[in-house]
Amino acid sequence: MKPRPAPRRSAAERRGRRGETLAAWYLRLKGWRIVGRRLKTPRGEIDLVARRGRTVAFVEVKWRASGAALDLALEGRHLKRVAAAAEVLAARYLGPADSARIDVLLLAPGRWPRHIVNAWQT
Repeated sequence: MKPRPAPRRSAAERRGRRGETLAAWYLRLKGWRIVGRRLKTPRGEIDLVARRGRTVAFVEVKWRASGAALDLALEGRHLKRVAAAAEVLAARYLGPADSARIDVLLLAPGRWPRHIVNAWQT
C-alpha cells in the first residue's frame, strides 16, 4: 500500500491540479487545443502540451495564493527541467514543419492569467 501524502502536500497537489485545469480552459479560449496533460519523463514533468496550428507549446503552470507571489514563481533551474522534459517529448508531439516553445501560465485567485510566451530560449 502506498503511503498517504502529508495533508499540506495533498492540498498543494489539489491546488496545482485546479490551476492546470484553469490554464487549460484559458488556452482553449485563446484557440489552443490541449494534446497532453501532466506528462512525466525521467528528465522532468510538463503540465500541459498545447497546439495551435503549427506551434506546439509545452506549458508550465504556476498557481499561487496571491498575485504578489507570482513574481517569485519562475525559477531558471525549474524551467531548465521543463525544457529537458520537452526535448524528451518533442518527437511525440512535433511534426516536421512544427515549431516548439516553452510557455508559462501564472495564475492567482482574482487575477487574470499571465501568459509568458517563449519563457525559455536555449
